[in-house]
Formats: sequence, structure tokens, C-alpha cells
Amino acid sequence: MKAKFNCLVCILFLVNISCVQKSYDRIMILELKVDNIKNIRSVGVRGSDKPLNWNTDYPLKLDHKDNIYKTTVKMNTGYLFTEIKFVVNGEIELENRGNRKITFNTKDTVRYEAQYNRPK
Repeated sequence: MKAKFNCLVCILFLVNISCVQKSYDRIMILELKVDNIKNIRSVGVRGSDKPLNWNTDYPLKLDHKDNIYKTTVKMNTGYLFTEIKFVVNGEIELENRGNRKITFNTKDTVRYEAQYNRPK
């Protein structure tokens, strides 16, 4: 009886550790072009994986040379993709539409170029 119990404990242990998903360090370079909006006070991104979230903006900074807003987001995730939306002056883009989906490749860095309020 004790042998059956020990066997059951071993099986449960193996099942439990096999469910843990390996995570990877990922870097997203986000570049956003904003047209037809005057008096821009803030540009940010929100998303589904830390350090992003859906309640607060992660800031993008204007690159005056290219006139494009940019940021680099470092995250640790086991997922093969993440979802985001950009925010300008507190207005979340693509209202009542799906999120932007960024798929990670086999490399640790992905570059994502977008235009505000225009899905790819």
C-alpha cells in the first residue's frame, strides 16, 4: 500500500512540474507614427504582459530626427505573442476593435512599426 502511495506522489509531482511553462526574456522595439493629431501631450502603449498593463500608459518618446514615437519594452514571458494598443493624449486607439498582436520570433528582439489608429 505504501508503494502505491509513493508511486502516486511521484506521478503527481511529475505532472505538476511538467505544467510549468519556460519563460524567455523578450525585447520589443515599438515605433509609432502619429498623423493628423495636433497638440500631442502624451503617447504611450498599453498591453497584456508586464511591464505593460491595460490601465496605465508605458511612455513613448518622440524621435525628432524621424518624427516617430519610440520605446523599448523588456519583458519575461512564456507566451509566443503579446497584445497591445497605443494611446495618444489619453485616447486608446482602435476603439471597439481587436488588439494589435505582436508575435515573438526565435530571436529575443522584435521590432514593431505601426501607425496610430490604423491596424496593420
